[in-house]
Amino acid sequence: MVYFLIWAAVLVISFNLFKKVSGSMSLLTPNLLSITFYYSLLASTFIGSLLIVLEIDDHYMIKSLSDDYYRYLGFFFICFIMLVMPLTMFLLNKLAGFNGEKEFKSYIAAPVYKEENGSQLFYLYCFFTAMSLGAIGYTILKIDAIPILQLLKGSDNLAELRIDASHNFGGSTVIRNIFGVALAPILSMVTFIYFYQRKELRWFVLFALTTGGALFMAVYDLSKAPIFFYAITVLLLLIYLRIIKLTWLRLAILGGFGVILLVVMYVFIQGVTEPSSFLSYNSGPIGRILLSQVGPFYLHLDLFTDRMDLLYGQSLPSSILGLYDMEQVRSARLAMEVFYPQKVEEGTAGVLNTIFAAEAYANFGYAGILLGTIYVGAVIQIIYMLFIRLPKTPLFLALFIYFTVNIPRIVIGGFADFLFNPMWIAVLVILLTPYVLFYLYRLVKKFRKNSMNGQLS
Repeated sequence: MVYFLIWAAVLVISFNLFKKVSGSMSLLTPNLLSITFYYSLLASTFIGSLLIVLEIDDHYMIKSLSDDYYRYLGFFFICFIMLVMPLTMFLLNKLAGFNGEKEFKSYIAAPVYKEENGSQLFYLYCFFTAMSLGAIGYTILKIDAIPILQLLKGSDNLAELRIDASHNFGGSTVIRNIFGVALAPILSMVTFIYFYQRKELRWFVLFALTTGGALFMAVYDLSKAPIFFYAITVLLLLIYLRIIKLTWLRLAILGGFGVILLVVMYVFIQGVTEPSSFLSYNSGPIGRILLSQVGPFYLHLDLFTDRMDLLYGQSLPSSILGLYDMEQVRSARLAMEVFYPQKVEEGTAGVLNTIFAAEAYANFGYAGILLGTIYVGAVIQIIYMLFIRLPKTPLFLALFIYFTVNIPRIVIGGFADFLFNPMWIAVLVILLTPYVLFYLYRLVKKFRKNSMNGQLS
């Protein structure tokens, strides 16, 4: 009973803090912070922590713990995260003079700027589209067997094919991840906005091409999450463009379609056919969200407290570690190898991703959880405030939605990606560089014109 009361108090305080910093926690107008709260923290982490501390989880991961002590340690760490993350965001709001409710409502109500130079923009996005489609074609060529096609052929080794396509990719992951996985959905949003504004066939063609590429990259390796997140991307775009307005009925219908799709994917991809598996709180899709997502956090606490030394930064991106002649060691992969070596040997398991604090702890111990929570909260809030205050142009809106969908996934994916994320940097450089160069060109042109006018006078 005591743990439930603590859990309930933390939930109420955390929710109210998130409401203050985001401006809206309504499911009908989702934003970066509300999605982070509902998906990354509440559903994927906090509910499971209560089941675990009350010892009613009956989950295979928690049974692997060497001591029940970690049940309680993990619970209090997660309570700490639920409070300190939004508190950090709240303090940043005060420092920046950011009024979440007022500024978010203004952003939603504002129209998207209709930019000039339509032909130049079209050719620019033709170039971006060609790069993205080229990367998708490259991905196809570098995969021995495309899982989605093998599913249609009736293959019976889909689990191995999924892991092989995702973690044993034979080509450049930079090309695949940046130009295929990340760029395609952003381009599909931008080209749709231009088509919606201009009603021109050429923009529709680009939209169709980029959307086809984005859908393929979301489903080709039979991962279940990407297609759902792309659907959320589309929904957010339509809401932020004020094309649709969510109601509770529409939300219920969309949720029903999502459940049906999830059941179909579990049946055909993982071969789950027992109805009880879909209703169980500790297995199937529900258990995957409530317990399998937070379970690795407890395994990390166990592994890097008594069994193994801390990694001390070895989980950082290989591009940084290579400068110091160090080999990258992702804690999520290491935990999988230690706790489930047989699955790794069989090629049916990849990594044990969980809330960012697990990787922070694996690298820096208790300081990692403390400072990491403050840091992640600050990064998320800065990104949120920045995009809310930027002009609502097609590109900035698409990037805002990209981060709105991508960041909550990384919150339960790892800590190192918040320290240095090559994909984010590459996407921003690729898409923003032409705009910066064009802006500088106009400034130089304007300066020369003013100089000439001054000489003539």
